[in-house]
Amino acid sequence: MLKCIIKNSLVRIIILFILLFCIVGFQFGVIGKEVYAMKLVIKSTAFGEGDLIPKQYTCDGADISPQLSWSQPPEKTKSMVLICDDPDAPMGTWVHWVLYGISPDTLELAENIPDDKEVLGGAKHGVNDFRKYGYGGPCPPGGTHRYFFKLYAVDTEVELDPGATKDEVLDAIKGHVLAEGQLMGKYSR
Repeated sequence: MLKCIIKNSLVRIIILFILLFCIVGFQFGVIGKEVYAMKLVIKSTAFGEGDLIPKQYTCDGADISPQLSWSQPPEKTKSMVLICDDPDAPMGTWVHWVLYGISPDTLELAENIPDDKEVLGGAKHGVNDFRKYGYGGPCPPGGTHRYFFKLYAVDTEVELDPGATKDEVLDAIKGHVLAEGQLMGKYSR
């Protein structure tokens, strides 16, 4: 009789832990689409992973966007999003580029994308932390900073007008990321 009670109690405890894991996992995003997102490979002819970003792509040069290319996104991709930011900025992460609504057929951005509100046949520029549309290159106040070019393949159109912030775009794609990748470059002053 005692063995039966202990066995039933253990089964109940195990079931409770499984349910608790599932609830917590879904609540905090541990279980969901993003965990299983495919990896996109993103690269540039201007610099390699972890390399210094050449001066022409910074505020000390022509301040033009670098060439970027990436691997084929998943079949169900409806839109792509690109965000470049600097997590080493003294006042917190500094956003250098927000571009959304990129066609899933686009596998490359040429160097020097115009800073227009809309580019590439429908992609939209958000506002960076320089309060401008388009790309604003590395311009650290001092020391070496890292710049992350993050690319997301999403299963939805990003229904935002030009001028959205990084946070607004990330909120719009939350739960819709099919694949992602990043390229990190550095710049020193």
